[in-house]
Amino acid sequence: MALTQDEVFGKVQGVLVDALGVDDEDVTPDAKLVRDLGAESIDFLDIVFRLDKAFGIKIDQKEMFPENVLQDPANVKDGKVTDEGMRVLRERLPHANLDEFDKSRVVGEFSDVFTVEAIVKFVQSKLS
Repeated sequence: MALTQDEVFGKVQGVLVDALGVDDEDVTPDAKLVRDLGAESIDFLDIVFRLDKAFGIKIDQKEMFPENVLQDPANVKDGKVTDEGMRVLRERLPHANLDEFDKSRVVGEFSDVFTVEAIVKFVQSKLS
């Protein structure tokens, strides 16, 4: 039986509370992992591991958090993501809302695309 969006959110919320040491009420759909919940790069590996276990799925960290895209000179110029980079990010991150990021394209703001809602959508896509 497939999990409902609320059930997926509840499990994701539990994973983030455990991994990041935040309170349940802090883990809202719009919460940004880095800015709002204090996640650091090392936490992303832990989150992926915990999601693997919680949902019984296999996730490659680069599949969920493809930051290596921003290390390719074809995708970044002068600290901003190029048109090609945005195309690649949209392809690799269909679960994330990139519209706000697309307005500035500043590489330093990229982590803001990783919201709780983006993780829920990613997990739902892996489960289906």
